[in-house]
Amino acid sequence: MSPELEAKLQAVDTEKAKLDAVRPLPPHTVASLQEKLTLEWTYHSNAIEGNTLTLRETKVVLEGITVGGKSLREHFEATNHRDAILYVEEVVAKQEPLSEWQIKNIHSLVLKGIDNEEAGRYRLENVVIAGASTTPPDFLHLDEEMQHLMTWYESAGQMHPIKRAAELHTRFVAIHPFVDGNGRTGRLLLNFELMKAGYPPAVIRKEDRLAYYDALDDACVAGVYDSITRLVAEAVQRSLETYLALLQPAPKAGPRSKSSSDPSFGM
Repeated sequence: MSPELEAKLQAVDTEKAKLDAVRPLPPHTVASLQEKLTLEWTYHSNAIEGNTLTLRETKVVLEGITVGGKSLREHFEATNHRDAILYVEEVVAKQEPLSEWQIKNIHSLVLKGIDNEEAGRYRLENVVIAGASTTPPDFLHLDEEMQHLMTWYESAGQMHPIKRAAELHTRFVAIHPFVDGNGRTGRLLLNFELMKAGYPPAVIRKEDRLAYYDALDDACVAGVYDSITRLVAEAVQRSLETYLALLQPAPKAGPRSKSSSDPSFGM
């Protein structure tokens, strides 16, 4: 890991320590932060994959309102992603260890009502990833590849949580175990790992899609995870800033100067 990346992770951990110092957070603050990040996470994760709902339209859909001119699939992608986030939060709250069963459950929620036959089932055909420099493994090897992923994960406990989360995400995406929904599922796994370690979720933004894809490609080709780890660290830092900004005490009002509009002026 480069010195620059080490410094970035230390900076993120400094911000996290500020958040940890004021925990537990007020319930209404937690609720409003969860609503904000769930909306942004859902919007950006879906937009990366081509969903055309705007941020405001995504908010409306999550409130149960249909948006005219948008496909049923795009509506499902929004509500399904919200449900998958709720599941991930539940698993984190219960402190359950990650397993293939949970990964399949997350994917089932992502594809619910979109492709029920493939939801939660490893692919039974070979695929390519458009624009990627590597090809996912043959479907006949998926069980073995996923077992290797879980073996690696169990041995990665001493890694920095952000680096571990970024590498878990990248290794999963490289395997591409499902016919569809791998990107969304992978980003849910990324944030499962971050939230388990006490970090807020990382929202990979739509506008960072090219840098995100380039970082994933570099990691898959060269096995060097610095770029994707840095991108995730920056996303975590943005989320921490959102938390800390909301928790900052309001500035105290200074002494009011009298003016002609002040009832007490001249008294």
